[in-house]
Amino acid sequence: MNIPPESLSFEYFRASGPGGQNVNKVSTAVRLRFDVDVARLSNAVRERLIRLAGRKMTEDGILIIEASRFRTRERNQADAVARLEKMLGQASTPPKKRRKTKPTRASIQKRVDAKKRRGNVKKLRGKVNREE
Repeated sequence: MNIPPESLSFEYFRASGPGGQNVNKVSTAVRLRFDVDVARLSNAVRERLIRLAGRKMTEDGILIIEASRFRTRERNQADAVARLEKMLGQASTPPKKRRKTKPTRASIQKRVDAKKRRGNVKKLRGKVNREE
């Protein structure tokens, strides 16, 4: 999918976690902001993207993706863009229609027979009647 550059903005910040002095000195983590309104997506794709994004989507229609897996800014930026492209790809494919299915007669009979066998096993666990 073609992402318009004007809909993207990048913010760099220090990553958390282990990494020694590099983490404390260098702002390598990336926060990508993708403005859904500027990207001019179709309504169906936009709705699916909002549902997919969940808490990553703000009320203003901005999708926020944070990437801090790598040590360099460039790789984190590429990772964030790749994750955005993957999410847009998932949103652009419409979901498959669900077809109603019905169990076969044989599978219904098999289920009922298994239930009867199980019931008999449980019945045999009961108290024994001495009078018979």
